[in-house]
Amino acid sequence: MTVKIKEKLKRIYKDQDIDQIYIRLMQMLDNVKEGKRRSKDFSSEDVILITYGDQFKGDREKPLKFLKRFSDEYFKDYINTIHILPFYPYSSDDGFSVIDYETVNEDLGTWEDIEEISKDYKLMFDFVCNHISAKSEWFKGFLEGDEKYKDYFIVVDPKTDLSKVIRPRALPLLTAFETKIGTKYVWTTFSEDQIDLNYKNPEVLLNMIKVLLLYVEKGADLIRLDAIGFCGRR
Repeated sequence: MTVKIKEKLKRIYKDQDIDQIYIRLMQMLDNVKEGKRRSKDFSSEDVILITYGDQFKGDREKPLKFLKRFSDEYFKDYINTIHILPFYPYSSDDGFSVIDYETVNEDLGTWEDIEEISKDYKLMFDFVCNHISAKSEWFKGFLEGDEKYKDYFIVVDPKTDLSKVIRPRALPLLTAFETKIGTKYVWTTFSEDQIDLNYKNPEVLLNMIKVLLLYVEKGADLIRLDAIGFCGRR
C-alpha cells in the first residue's frame, strides 16, 4: 500500500518532497473517526432516491429533518439509499459552486441531520472537486494576496492558445480578477463563479482529501465525484 501511494504521488508531484506529502496524508488517514458500519456491496438491488436538500419541505422543521421523516413514512420499504445533491453553502449553479465544503447549508439543517439520515439509509454525497466558489475563503485569500492561497488556483497568460480545450460551456475559459498584485486571468471551466482548483499544488490535494475524509466521518457510503474529468494538473 505504502509503495503504491508513493508511486502515484511521484507521478503527480515529481519535484516535491514526496515523503513529507505521504507522511501528512497518512496522518490524516490515521485520524479518521470511522463510526458507521457500512455494507461493502453496491449492486443493482440498491434503490437510490436522488434529491436536493430542500426538495422535501414541511412547515415545522428544516428540510433535512423533514426529508428523514418523509422518507421513513413513505419510502423506507422501497429505497435504501439517498443521494443528497450538494447541501453545502453555495453561491450559484444549484449548489455546485461550493463556498464551504465542510459546512451544511444552515437553510437546510445541520451535520446532525445528515448523520440521523445515515443511520437508516445509505448516503451519497457530492464531492465538488474540480472547482470552488468565487465567494469562498480560499479564493478571497487568493484575491487578497495571501501567500497560502497563491497557488490554489490556475493562473494563465491570456495570450495562451486554448482553442483545443473541450468543455460543456460556451462562456470564456479564463476570467479576469483584480487581486492585490494586479489582474490575474484564472481558469474557470464552468463559470466565473466556479474557480478551478490547482492540483499541481499538493496543499490542494491534501485539503481536498481532508474534505473527503470528513464526508466519510459524517456518514457517506458513496461519493459522487463531480466534474472529475475536468480535474487535473494543467
